[in-house]
Amino acid sequence: MRKIVLSGMVFFVIAGFAALGCAEDTVGKTLSELFPNVKFDSIGPSRIKGLYEVVSGTHIAYFSPDEGILLVGEMVDKSGKNLTSERVDEIMAQKAKDLPLDKAVKSGSGKHTVIEVTDPDCPYCRKGAAFFEPRTDVTRYTFLFPLAMHPDAENKARYILCGQDRAATLESVMEGKIDGQKYESCKADDVEALLKLHKSVGDRMGVTGTPFYIVDGQVVAGLDTNKIQQILSK
Repeated sequence: MRKIVLSGMVFFVIAGFAALGCAEDTVGKTLSELFPNVKFDSIGPSRIKGLYEVVSGTHIAYFSPDEGILLVGEMVDKSGKNLTSERVDEIMAQKAKDLPLDKAVKSGSGKHTVIEVTDPDCPYCRKGAAFFEPRTDVTRYTFLFPLAMHPDAENKARYILCGQDRAATLESVMEGKIDGQKYESCKADDVEALLKLHKSVGDRMGVTGTPFYIVDGQVVAGLDTNKIQQILSK
């Protein structure tokens, strides 16, 4: 008898998860029909019944399928805690676990982990590099994400990935040492494949501008050294 009861419980749990999956599929379909230009990575229940969390890259919106309304903004609880920002950090931290860190340009060996998406010709990225360079408490994993607005950034990215000591080459480029100089970057197939992988990481993380950081699992979009310092001080 006990086996029968337990089997029944398992059935209802499985059925419940299946129903939840179907509900989310239906909500996603409704969202796509009402807002065809909205592209999203995932959709699931929020903390408010009937309101769904819509994740797109590093952004979260909220959708009410019953009302057909898409809410763009942040959810804050009565204590002032930013629930949206908290969820973004959770999502990015989970994504970060699956990133190919062994393919990044690794610098340092400190206790804090910094995952960085950067453009070699981005002035704010260079300021960020100067901020991290003297620190001994971080391990940086840098992915190169050259932007179209910087026409020489992709060649500089290749130059970095061609270097025998990529960390040292990255530092040299970010310090502007090859700006205005003639330099050669290899175009080997493995370097092209690696650059493609680096750029795909930026796309996967929903990066639209650089620099972009994940510092000990927390997202820092843009060069916010005050926020970075607060995280590293913990």
